[in-house]
Amino acid sequence: MIKIVCGFVILCSSVWAIELGQVPVSVTLSGNDGAKITGTPWHSSMLKGKVYTLFYVDPDKKELNQELAHALKSRHFDRTKADSVAVINLAATWIPNAILETMLEKKQKEFPDTLYVKDKKKVLVKKWQLSDDNSNILIFDKKGKLIYKKFGKVSAKEILKVIKLIEKNL
Repeated sequence: MIKIVCGFVILCSSVWAIELGQVPVSVTLSGNDGAKITGTPWHSSMLKGKVYTLFYVDPDKKELNQELAHALKSRHFDRTKADSVAVINLAATWIPNAILETMLEKKQKEFPDTLYVKDKKKVLVKKWQLSDDNSNILIFDKKGKLIYKKFGKVSAKEILKVIKLIEKNL
C-alpha cells in the first residue's frame, strides 16, 4: 500500500514538473504568494508572444548567473521579440523582505527592461518543481513552450548556446 501511495505522489508531482517542449501548468503570483514588484499579479500565461528568459533566483545565489544576465543585456535584443523576467524566491533566504525589496528596486534600475516578480512562498518551486535555493534559468518560445532549462550555473560555453537559441526563436 505504501508503494502505491508513493508512486501516486511521484506521478502527481511529475505532472506539474516543467518539461522541455511543453507549456508549463499555469501559475499566478498575487497577494500573500507574491506579485510583480509593482504589487500587481503576475501570471505565467504572460510568457507568450515573445521569447522569454526567466530567471528564478534564491537571493543568496543572485551572482551565480550574472554573466548570462550581462551577456543577454549586451545583445540588445529587440524588446518586441525578446524579454526577460526575474522571479525572486523570497522564501529561500534569511534576508528580510524589506531589504530584498530595496535590492530589487536597485536591480530594476540596472535592468529596466526586466520584469521583477516576488515569489514569497516558493510557488514555482512547488508547481514547476524548480530547484530551491538555487538559480534557475528557463527560456520560453513565443508559444510559451519551454525550450531551455538549467538549474545552477550556466557555463560560458552554454551562454553562447543560449544566445543562439534565443536568436533562432526570435
